[in-house]
Amino acid sequence: MKVLVTGGAGFIGSNFLHYMVNKYPEYYFVCYDALTYAGNYENLSYILDKTNFEFVKGDITNKEEVEKLFQENNFDWVINFAAESHVDNSIKNPSVFLKTNIIGTQILMDASRKYGIKRYHQISTDEVYGDLPLDKKELKFKETTPIKTSSPYSASKASADLLVLAYIRTYGFPATISRCSNNYGPYQFPEKLIPVVISKALKNENIPVYGNGLNVRDWIYVKDHNIAVDLIMHKGKIGEVYNIGGNSEKSNIDLVKIILKELNKSEELITFVKDRAGHDMRYAIDSSKIEKELGWKRTVNFEEGIVKTIKWYLDNQVWINNIENGSYKDFYKEVK
Repeated sequence: MKVLVTGGAGFIGSNFLHYMVNKYPEYYFVCYDALTYAGNYENLSYILDKTNFEFVKGDITNKEEVEKLFQENNFDWVINFAAESHVDNSIKNPSVFLKTNIIGTQILMDASRKYGIKRYHQISTDEVYGDLPLDKKELKFKETTPIKTSSPYSASKASADLLVLAYIRTYGFPATISRCSNNYGPYQFPEKLIPVVISKALKNENIPVYGNGLNVRDWIYVKDHNIAVDLIMHKGKIGEVYNIGGNSEKSNIDLVKIILKELNKSEELITFVKDRAGHDMRYAIDSSKIEKELGWKRTVNFEEGIVKTIKWYLDNQVWINNIENGSYKDFYKEVK
């Protein structure tokens, strides 16, 4: 079994590779990543010497590069983690998100069709559903919830999803899609909420919180997300969408306070800033489909996961410093 994992040097993708490369020594994994600002070759340092792993630097939006990659490899599976994913960046520069998240997906699927891959999986997001009201806790996103995007990022991911579904119907393309809630855990790039809070708290710097901090997100430990993707690839039904949720809703302000308490830092570090344009109020995932059909279940609750995550960042200050000073960009050159 030869598996192409695009975007594998990013947060979720690298965690997926750590999990899969070790779990399936009989499979061969090729990580294909452009190593843009959020792609970190250092994330893969623990599996670089594995005999069933290979890294190839490349961009999914480059049709010629992708064609060459598929020509040289007889892939069985393609798992597409590659994406521009930071909402604030998508508001500032939508075009990069449209190119990577939509055109990149199309190029990957065209190559997959041409070279006869057996399974293609698209990693999506719960953000394609828009948001839910704060006062109706019984409402959660189901796979049948209509798409209603709020940002250029979520619109680009929804567009990619629709393209995948169109390929399934038009070409009989052997694909699945998963839409997951907010991930947290090791190797998350320090621009996202949890690592930002940890990093700034350790330095006793002001911690920016959008608006009143009441926006709610459903948090899932990254390993549980990847266990779900593993199950979908092995047992999921072609043509289906699967929601993956953490069943751990937290308001942003409560999340920040939890981290500050764990670090024994003062809540006076919290600084409320101007809200994000089009900021979704609440996300909540109904995971009952994947639980019932594939037997997936969460293995790490939020209370356990956030402590593990904080400990990882405390134990990996060099990793954070390498990103903050930009030296992480040189890790690929040094190793190669």
